Amino acid sequence: MEFPANLKYTKDHEWVRVEGDVAVMGITEFAQSELGDLVFVDAPSVGKTVKQGDTVCVVESTKAASDVYAPIAGKVTVSNPALAGAPELVNKTPYTDGWLVKFEGFSAADVATLMSADEYQKHLGGKA
Repeated sequence: MEFPANLKYTKDHEWVRVEGDVAVMGITEFAQSELGDLVFVDAPSVGKTVKQGDTVCVVESTKAASDVYAPIAGKVTVSNPALAGAPELVNKTPYTDGWLVKFEGFSAADVATLMSADEYQKHLGGKA
């Protein structure tokens, strides 16, 4: 499995990529493989403010519906519009086209609490 080094990770299998004053988030390759084929993404409303650890959206697969938690606090500025018609993008390319949400107004301190790729792989142990 792939865990890009330029991302930060949570124990709940979300990732964050900081691009200037915007943070892009999604779920990891491990998470999407555990969920199976995604059939729906219940995206949050633009403008929604979340705290670190809040449910930011729900993804539904052929196996189950799962909450996705905000890895950082911030304001939702964009939900990935491509996922409305193609939720399988999360399965195919979880770190690129399959991103879920973009945030603004986040703190570097929140990002600093997240795991590096190496730490995330250790967190997974033998699961990945």
